[in-house]
Amino acid sequence: MLSIRRKAAQTVADKLIAAENAIDLALQRTAELAGAMPQARSDAHYAAEIGQEAMERAVSAIAVLVQARREIVATHKELAETRDRVGLAAFAMGGLSDKLPTGEASPHIRAVA
Repeated sequence: MLSIRRKAAQTVADKLIAAENAIDLALQRTAELAGAMPQARSDAHYAAEIGQEAMERAVSAIAVLVQARREIVATHKELAETRDRVGLAAFAMGGLSDKLPTGEASPHIRAVA
């Protein structure tokens, strides 16, 4: 029974990580697009108003993707809490294990000189 619950939790963790990565990739690609448009306009010697609406749409898409990222991060947190409530806290679930914020040292890792 425990192995079935662990397998189900791991399946969800794998899907969560895939969703997080997909949103991050979409955000990266959309930001690249938004960054390329002014350069392309300039390289082609078009007036500033050319492509303005497209630029606004791309920037709007970035804002929506950032909100989607916020929601998937919240989903991650909720699933980690659910994992703990159902008694699977002792098991690493890949993406459901807590990650340290950038710059913080793990309490289990210490530097040696």
